[in-house]
Parts: sequence; C-alpha cells; structure tokens
Amino acid sequence: MERAEEFELIEKAKSGDKKAIDKLVEEFAPMVFRFSFNVCRNQEKAEHTTQETFLSVLKKLHQFDNRSKFSTWLYTIVSNHCFMLARKEKANRFVSLDEEESVMPEKTITPWEESPLSRVEQGEIRRLLDEGIERLSPDYRIIFVLRDIEGLSTNEISKITNLSVPAVKSRLHRARAFLRNFLTPYFAEDLHD
Repeated sequence: MERAEEFELIEKAKSGDKKAIDKLVEEFAPMVFRFSFNVCRNQEKAEHTTQETFLSVLKKLHQFDNRSKFSTWLYTIVSNHCFMLARKEKANRFVSLDEEESVMPEKTITPWEESPLSRVEQGEIRRLLDEGIERLSPDYRIIFVLRDIEGLSTNEISKITNLSVPAVKSRLHRARAFLRNFLTPYFAEDLHD
C-alpha cells in the first residue's frame, strides 16, 4: 500500500469509517499475526495477541500522528502485547543472555557454512531453530524476530522497542550467538559421523 493511500485510509478510520477500519485490519492482520506467531511460538497465543493488538489500535488510532510508518507504530503495539503475554509465563523458562558467560567464545562455534546441511532434513533444522528461538527471553526474541524474520532495520527496531540502536545491536548479537551455540552441537554431531 502506498504511503498516501495508507494516510487516507488511516484518516478515514480515525473518523470512524467502518469500511476503512475493516480494510486497515485486513491489510495489516497477516503481518501482526505472523509477527505474533514468531514471537509467541503458539497459534492460540498469536491469535489472542493479534486480537488484543487491533483492539488497542482501535482505541489508540487517534494517537497515531503519521510521523513514522503505520507498520512501525503497529509493531510497537504488538511487541508490547507480546511482552505482556510473556510476563504471564514463568520467568525461569527463558535463557538469560544478560550475563557475559551465557555467550560462548566465538572460537568454539562451528561455522555453519562448513556444516553438512545437505545431510540434515530441512524440517529438522526448522524444528531445532524454533526450539532455540522459543528459549530466548521475550526481550531478545522480539529483537531477533523483528530483524532476522521481519527484516526491519535496527533504526526501526530502536523506535519500536524504545531502545537505543547500540542496545538493539547488542541484543541481536546475543540472540544470534545463543542460537548459533544452541544449534552448533547438532551440526557438530554430523561432522563426526
């Protein structure tokens, strides 16, 4: 959707135009659900988060000032709902990446390009990656999903999460390092077979 068309649609939705609201939800619901699912790792939770996000959007649409992209504002809302949902879960379920010793030294990581990916089925790699992503705490999972799955820039993520760009980069680095360390043993086994 073009920026001008998006602006017009949002203005109509702000004035209570039901068709504009429906079109806005129709346009952005797949993105919100996809992001929610990638963060929550559960369809029911993603559906719940998507609903809560659009309820918040309807309540707060008048606050959107068009200074940023609508999708950036939307990611901020859905991220907050993902955080709230995660806070309800047990805190000890996630891996802490805030301590330096939780990230293994770079030299112990087997480079992925040397791994025999052709010998491992794509479904198994996906399952392992999903398991690793699920172990990330929500603070790191949201950053990882926004950058490496949704493809947003660090500047956009900084605006969405209200973190500095260096903080976003640090969390992204730690999340990637954790996932690489998590996956390396599975690929190392194949190297020794």
